[in-house]
Amino acid sequence: MSAQSKLTIPDLAAKKAAGERLVMVAVGEAMSAAWAERAGIDIIGIGDSLGMTLHGHENTLAITVDQMIDHCRAVRRGAPQTFTLASMPYGSYATPDLAVTNAVRMIKEGGIEAVKLQGGREMFDIIKAVADAGVPVMSHVGLLPHRVHMLGGFKMQGRTAEAALQIIDNARCIEQAGAIGLEIEAMPYEVGKAVDEAVDIFTFSIGAGAAGTCQLLNGYDLIGAFDSFKPKFAKRYANMAEIATKAFADYAEDVRSGAFPDADHSYTMKPEEAAKLAAALKTEEPA
Repeated sequence: MSAQSKLTIPDLAAKKAAGERLVMVAVGEAMSAAWAERAGIDIIGIGDSLGMTLHGHENTLAITVDQMIDHCRAVRRGAPQTFTLASMPYGSYATPDLAVTNAVRMIKEGGIEAVKLQGGREMFDIIKAVADAGVPVMSHVGLLPHRVHMLGGFKMQGRTAEAALQIIDNARCIEQAGAIGLEIEAMPYEVGKAVDEAVDIFTFSIGAGAAGTCQLLNGYDLIGAFDSFKPKFAKRYANMAEIATKAFADYAEDVRSGAFPDADHSYTMKPEEAAKLAAALKTEEPA
């Protein structure tokens, strides 16, 4: 596939206004990022879900700013021509000053185009502070993984009209605070569509049907690499965990049986050098 033109922040609003659909995957290292770029994916999200998929945590809360910056750098190396945004980890935006400091670090040191935090009306001052500092910032409505304990788990949001109206209000507050976009997660399609229509800024969704300008899936879910559990909204396009497990098992069997490494997978000396070595070793043998 030919080299793609990297999206810009003005492009995001233009794509929404034009009714175009964009594609985003969430990955956290160079190899998967390179695959995504070769496939023509529009946006790579470096979500702190990598705490679960790549670090083995039970939720997203343990990841640090320094870890996220390292993952941002890796993704940027793998996909230099793809627009990239990254999640600010839990606790990194607890106050306006802290949020600005960490957001600036992630842009400067991570090489990304935008950051994303979580929350709506209650986060207005924090979102505004980051935006006013000149950092392209997005936020997040619906299921907020940073509040997993308060929510009692990863549960769908917006089940009632009252809850839906609150989510829509949060989305409007995010826009008013100066954000360039927002994530719509785990809610009925009708609610996600209402959220998208309530704002003029870029939206992307996961677990909200076809709502939003852009569709997101976790890259490790869609290729079947992460198989500890499968969210209802995740579609698997491959089963990499099964393929990789079989490859490792086949390798182990070949090593134990002596089938690997064979001559085709070994280096050899030129015959004359091998003969010289043999002769030299023979002369070193004790009398």
